[in-house]
Amino acid sequence: MYKIMITLIALSFCLFQHAGAQQNKLKTTVAEIAADTRGKIGVYARVLEGNQTFEFNNDQHFVMQSVFKFPIAVMLLSEVDKGKLKLDQQLFIPKSKIKKTISKLYEKYPEGNVSVPLREILEDMVLYSDNNACDVLLQLLKGPKALTGFLHGIGITDINVDFDEWGMQKKWNNQYQNWCTPQAQVTLLSLVFEQKILKSQTNTLLRSLMRETYVAPMRIRGLLPKGTLVEHRTGTSSINDSGLSPATNDVGTITLANGKHLAIAIFLMDSYENSEKRDLVIAKIAKAAFDEFSGVKPQ
Repeated sequence: MYKIMITLIALSFCLFQHAGAQQNKLKTTVAEIAADTRGKIGVYARVLEGNQTFEFNNDQHFVMQSVFKFPIAVMLLSEVDKGKLKLDQQLFIPKSKIKKTISKLYEKYPEGNVSVPLREILEDMVLYSDNNACDVLLQLLKGPKALTGFLHGIGITDINVDFDEWGMQKKWNNQYQNWCTPQAQVTLLSLVFEQKILKSQTNTLLRSLMRETYVAPMRIRGLLPKGTLVEHRTGTSSINDSGLSPATNDVGTITLANGKHLAIAIFLMDSYENSEKRDLVIAKIAKAAFDEFSGVKPQ
């Protein structure tokens, strides 16, 4: 019995050392990527079938931009689960809410004053990052403060939403008031993946939309093996006259090579790199995390 206990203690120590070595290796890789980037990187990752986690600058607040459409979708679908909303209900959208911009709603209904199924508006927001759809849904949910309250109520406190999409665009610094830590997004991803917040049908719908999104395919997905399943939501700011981009983000769940799942949030804030370089930074970090947590040896 004594020998068995000694063996188990030794094994646990070896596993702890191995996990620590993994953390150090990945942290070194991310630090090297960050050093070559004109901007601030924040990362949090968690293997959903275990206790393995990774963080880098997780204690800082990062601009969300359209990443906040993910929690909007979660809140909306939780209202559907409660019976307060229905996906097939018609929602009237006045002309004032259909702004001329890159928007599926604008393409389909440029004059507004139209009733649209709630499911269609949700799909346009998640699949195409439609800003018109986002603000219509956020208004339906009683606005930014209600969204923040919902998130705090489910235990995600390191997040704040003060403005909708058009509110962020009215003044440059407004976007900085919509912030989160990377871990806040991973916590929400975990709640969705583990079906702790939505019912089966709405949970499946949201995950399928996040899997099928067409936005920013060269970020988390960019360097992963072909066919890797990714369910994600991106966020991208505009660029000011100095070439500053406050937000280039991607948060999502990756199916690892070993069959487990990695929830990861990668934020690149206040960067002066071009869009291709910013996307590549996120892709490199996602690939490094994929390899590390899959147990894949670098080629």
